[in-house]
Amino acid sequence: MQRKLLHNIPFDALKIGMEAEHTRVLHADDLYVFANSSGNLNPMHLPKEDGDGDGSPEALAPSMWIASLVSAVLGCDLPGPGTIYRSQSLRFVSQAQAGETLVVRVRLLEKGEGRLARFATTVTTQDGRPVLEGEAEVIAPARAVTFDPAEVPGLILQDHQHFDRLLEAAAPLRPMRTAVVAPEEADALAGPLLAAQHGLIEPVLVGDPDRIAAAAQAAGLDISGVEIAPAPDHKAAVERAVALVREGRAGALMKGHLHTDIFLGAILSRESGLRTDRRLSHVFVMDVPGLDHLLMVTDAAINIAPDLMIKADIIQNAIHLAHSLGLAEPRVGILSAVETVNPAIPSTLDAAILSKMADRGQITGGLVDGPLAMDNAVDLAAARTKGIKGLVAGHADILVAPNMEAGNMLAKELTFLAHAQSAGIVMGARCPVILTSRADDEKSRLASCAVAVLHAARSA
Repeated sequence: MQRKLLHNIPFDALKIGMEAEHTRVLHADDLYVFANSSGNLNPMHLPKEDGDGDGSPEALAPSMWIASLVSAVLGCDLPGPGTIYRSQSLRFVSQAQAGETLVVRVRLLEKGEGRLARFATTVTTQDGRPVLEGEAEVIAPARAVTFDPAEVPGLILQDHQHFDRLLEAAAPLRPMRTAVVAPEEADALAGPLLAAQHGLIEPVLVGDPDRIAAAAQAAGLDISGVEIAPAPDHKAAVERAVALVREGRAGALMKGHLHTDIFLGAILSRESGLRTDRRLSHVFVMDVPGLDHLLMVTDAAINIAPDLMIKADIIQNAIHLAHSLGLAEPRVGILSAVETVNPAIPSTLDAAILSKMADRGQITGGLVDGPLAMDNAVDLAAARTKGIKGLVAGHADILVAPNMEAGNMLAKELTFLAHAQSAGIVMGARCPVILTSRADDEKSRLASCAVAVLHAARSA
């Protein structure tokens, strides 16, 4: 967003009765920014918290945040840059809540010695309800100053509202009976139990009962009332879990504390597994702070060096998952190092062919374009700079990596450098397969279960 230059009015040019005003919408994010910058963590001023115990969040603007709006008018407009506060009287007449529009006004009352200027200061709601009244005394600038605020750093909150919406969408659905394979360590057991507490899944713990009980005891977890399906080892556990799905006694699988190759091996068995006519692939569903939509990254965990037809399956799997998450026509960016076809870079050839396959109906349900470099897949300005047109460039919902190494690095970079949270699910089997990491936090584990529940419900 381009910011206008700020100009001041020096003391000698000030005239009694001069006025200035700002109009500001109070966003929920403003409350988080103030809480972090001031250290005031009073839950009365946090968007989702019930600070007074009445059963609903208050999301009241802190009074001193409202007062800071007055300083913005004095410091930016009247007198403007170069102004220094001397004093401010404040009377808070009423409260403001997130979502309200506030009008901040200052009016020059008096000029005095030493460039002192006294202002009446008010804040009202857009419909005229008074919120703040008072007076400010400032030292006005001596000379004209112009300031360009373009270099002031911006802020990105590390919140994950997209995952909040996923959890809200999954909340009314019936808990999905999920076979959890070898939850024999505390981290592997805590995730499914947490999801059960939130009503997302009904876990069936498949593995060694003694090890599961020991893990629960060590972590202080209560597994009373949770069904346990005994299995002597990891191979037997995943085979038992797959059988539960084939028999209709479970609607999803969840990986616990076992090697991924053992876990996937039983799923891929031609005789007793959960294969379909499509290749299995992994999809990270990511909530990236500052991005206004969910971002999916595939394949980052299963297919090491996929060929053209495997990539087609990877794309189709991701599109189907996107449909389940509410995207009617997801935009798919096929990534490479460059955005032009170069025979020396095989991934650019694959990307061009896959785009044409989508044009011809061999990949359906989404808009597919490539090759795209990462910058012009997700940033519209970067795409325009390079002259790339189309409906995907700058707006990709799904990023298709050229191989597992690139996909895994991309997902981890978003997680650990951009503070994204990720949910993980394997597509292409007869049921959703939840694949979480020991490094996942609670919200990521819940989101993985929510994604699986939504996909199962909306693809039934």
